[in-house]
Amino acid sequence: MSSTSGAATDANAGIAAVARRAAELLPAAGVITDRTELRTYECDGLAHYRVTPALVVIPEDAAQLAAIVRTCAEHRVPYVARGSGTGLSGGALPHAEGVLIVTSRMRTIREVRREDQRAVVEPGVINLDVTRAATPHGYYYAPDPSSQQICSIGGNVAENSGGAHCLKYGFTTNHVVGAEFVTADGDTVPLGGAAPDSPGYDLLGAVVGSEGTLGIVTSTTVRLVRLPEEVRTILVGFESTDQAGAATSAIIAAGIVPAAIEMMDALAIEAAEAAVHCNYPRGAGAVLVIELDGAATEVEQEYTEVERLCEVNGAFEQRLATDPADRALIWKGRKSAFAAVGRISPDYIVQDGVIPRTALPQVLKAIADLSSSSGVRVANVFHAGDGNLHPLVLFDDAVEGAGEAAEEVSGAILDLCIEHGGSITGEHGVGMDKAKYMPRMYTEEDLDTMQLVRCAFDPQSISNPGKVFPTPRLCGEVPGRHKGAHPLQESGVAEVF
Repeated sequence: MSSTSGAATDANAGIAAVARRAAELLPAAGVITDRTELRTYECDGLAHYRVTPALVVIPEDAAQLAAIVRTCAEHRVPYVARGSGTGLSGGALPHAEGVLIVTSRMRTIREVRREDQRAVVEPGVINLDVTRAATPHGYYYAPDPSSQQICSIGGNVAENSGGAHCLKYGFTTNHVVGAEFVTADGDTVPLGGAAPDSPGYDLLGAVVGSEGTLGIVTSTTVRLVRLPEEVRTILVGFESTDQAGAATSAIIAAGIVPAAIEMMDALAIEAAEAAVHCNYPRGAGAVLVIELDGAATEVEQEYTEVERLCEVNGAFEQRLATDPADRALIWKGRKSAFAAVGRISPDYIVQDGVIPRTALPQVLKAIADLSSSSGVRVANVFHAGDGNLHPLVLFDDAVEGAGEAAEEVSGAILDLCIEHGGSITGEHGVGMDKAKYMPRMYTEEDLDTMQLVRCAFDPQSISNPGKVFPTPRLCGEVPGRHKGAHPLQESGVAEVF
């Protein structure tokens, strides 16, 4: 028997062992082995890469999940955690010879503690449902990705997700104070707690944003924020993104920190109008959605100054939401933007990078120049207040070479972000999609140091392998010596679309 066939036999035996253990723990619907059903899980929100998992299991509680992970560790079977599958970097892409552990049935909100401003939730709980549970107590959960109606807290924790209101309130990591964590060998351990801080190394901080490469969070203690006394949502039309960017910088420079400042360019506005008829200012080259919240007196003062600064910087129309329905429509245009682009392009890449806010005019101009020189359209919609860009690179995959051209423009945009002192991701994560760009940001020594942290948590390299790092950096490798293709590509099981 060749070494290749021997390895395949071992892998099959391991999968069979996990399937048997899962069948003992879970109802029949919680263990999926049928090839057709498995293909339902072959990608996350990023559909460019597709891998069919060998097995899908859907635990209903933390004990079941931990037992499945222990079995995976015992047989050295790789596993990937998946929540709602809304990720945009291929972070939940399955392993062809591994197990996909789906947390979508772990949807219990265990506690809402008004007195402590805390909630304890399982990983499958939908983001918006945390706010719905907290609102009767006078609180809400601040991190609000555009997919908050369908994305789950477990995925938010794994990716350190952001959202429109993170300008003022911070990302997921700023709202997670504790977690129940299943290690890569199946042990369940507490990290952090309900208190504001915990002594010792910040292991919780290492886990948040680790993209499932260190283990799986099975419950999260989150910080709740008091509902503001007043909220004002303003839609502002400008002739250009330069004017909108200048207004954004002026507002922040004036010492005002809105809950959100979102920008959309003309192409993104066109898509949103086609999709949800949001009635944005006609003829606008860019719009800002600005939201102010807090004490009524403070909001009134800030609104007066924001209105003035927008006018000074070229706003031709300003519209204050008059009621909750009007406010919801303004936000609907922004929050539907990613999906709406499908109305004006058959295919598109959702990119995610960060730049210093003051670099917005230069970077947006450079993106426009890239678009013009390449013939690839780019729609811009992003969190202007904190410089988190989401360029949508449009193409038609039916046209020969169009996909490759779009990928080239997409990569060039990330290079622009790095050149201006930014990052290759702000909230979507690295996953499979951006692993190849990590060496553009970090040295080999940096990446080796990150890998040492991963190996401390997962010495067998079975927890979401092949993600984040640009090569199959295994824990037995000598630092600085990394050879070979990505393991998914090497085995020929990753279908790239």
